[in-house]
Amino acid sequence: MDDLPDSTHYRSVFISDVHLGTRGCQAELLLDFMRHMTCERLYLVGDIVDGWKMKGGWHWPQTHNDVVQKILRLARKGVAVTYIPGNHDDRVRDFCGVHFGGVTVARDALHQTADGRRFLVVHGDEFDAVVRHAAWVGFAGDVAYRMLLALNTILNRLRRRLGFGYWSLSAFLKSKVKNALKFIDRFESSVAGEARRRNVNGVICGHIHKAEMREIDGVLYINDGDWVESCTALVEHGDGRLEILRWADLRSWSMIDRSRRVDETDRPTMEPSIA
Repeated sequence: MDDLPDSTHYRSVFISDVHLGTRGCQAELLLDFMRHMTCERLYLVGDIVDGWKMKGGWHWPQTHNDVVQKILRLARKGVAVTYIPGNHDDRVRDFCGVHFGGVTVARDALHQTADGRRFLVVHGDEFDAVVRHAAWVGFAGDVAYRMLLALNTILNRLRRRLGFGYWSLSAFLKSKVKNALKFIDRFESSVAGEARRRNVNGVICGHIHKAEMREIDGVLYINDGDWVESCTALVEHGDGRLEILRWADLRSWSMIDRSRRVDETDRPTMEPSIA
């Protein structure tokens, strides 16, 4: 899809579950998306940095620094950036209400679209029974999940060499496992129920790494996905229309490489990195 415009303007952009600091993070794809968009509001809907990996050592290449720099640059340019921490970056919740570098940290947010609809914006881990009541199971599952992501990384290195685009083995397996589908359905219903209790039109969340937009009992449930498996973002157009962009389906690795080279050529000066 080489005819993508140099930059598409959105009223609002929602991204979550980037998991900076892990090998599974698809930072190159996220950077490519950010090169091709401008927005008035940016919501970081949790698990942007993976604090759980601090205990076992981070994987922090230059591309992860670049993602942080891109976000801070947007804030400096006047974009309203709201950071809603998740369970992997839950230490940031101690700073709710604090502003740093133009970024506002909040436990959750209420977003009103251009057409007047109101949406609760929340990461979603508080509606995950495993995270709330059996943390050790969550950590054990996280270890197994990371092993699967490591295999996914190896597979996509091979696909890249062969000229194929990004494809998520973990997302494919998740879509085929019956218990995973049951968990996702319970999670979606629980989050939608909270939106009804707060008397809003819908809810925007992350956490389970499955992009989705559907109506549940009169409430619009939207999950903006992740940048580990699906590589998706939720965008709001100028008229209030909401759309899930599946960036990995729109861009090949060769297109991303060309865009990165142009970006590096046009960059006037290098900003200091943040580790």
